[in-house]
Amino acid sequence: MHENRIEFELTGKRALFSDPVTRVGGEKLSYPIPTYEALKGVVHSIYWKPTIVWIIDAVRIMNPISTESIGIRPISYGGGNDLSYYTYLKDVRYRVRAHFEWNTNRPEFTCDRNENKHHSIAKRMVSRGGRRDIFLGTRECQGYVEPCVFDEGVGVYDRPADGMDREVDFGFMYHGITYADEATCPEDREGMTVRFFRAVMKNGVIKFPRPEACTVKRRIKDMRIKPFGTEFRNFVGLEEFPGGVTG
Repeated sequence: MHENRIEFELTGKRALFSDPVTRVGGEKLSYPIPTYEALKGVVHSIYWKPTIVWIIDAVRIMNPISTESIGIRPISYGGGNDLSYYTYLKDVRYRVRAHFEWNTNRPEFTCDRNENKHHSIAKRMVSRGGRRDIFLGTRECQGYVEPCVFDEGVGVYDRPADGMDREVDFGFMYHGITYADEATCPEDREGMTVRFFRAVMKNGVIKFPRPEACTVKRRIKDMRIKPFGTEFRNFVGLEEFPGGVTG
């Protein structure tokens, strides 16, 4: 357990957690469960600062896993429209537990390492439904966030009355991407690395390994850490306002 953790319930009519490899033919098929990276994106929409790194500890599946296929007419690269089928998860409800740690790759924000401040803001943003819009995998899947207690309530995959553990193996699946500014392993530094893991749900709960604990991964490309600061001109145009920007 971490003192700086947050717990929230995530709901939506539809969700689409897909692997880019399955999109080659223009159709999309969702994983049966949310990916680590998708949940991290939700937490970033709730509250994010470059000072911290969010770690997703676990997700609890509350509703039955069910899917529905919808005919979509996406715009084709050559112009006009194609016909594709997207397979979504429907009526999803999850409970998520996460905590933050300091981003050691950002020493320029050492002065901002106030744990109580960031934790208080994060909890307040959870109670308000997030700072930005919440999406469940893709933009057309709107999600909603509210505070909860992770272990409370009744989930459809909870331990049955006979006391025997219920375990479901979802096999080998996508975990997430390690970017240069959050890399901790020497082989992941100054690069973009995709990670994979074996997902197992026990009594409705999926515990995620930490990013650096994923042993199956592949480096996609080299990349540098994006610097912050006025000397790097990250905010082009603000030099026109020497007195600061308001509004």
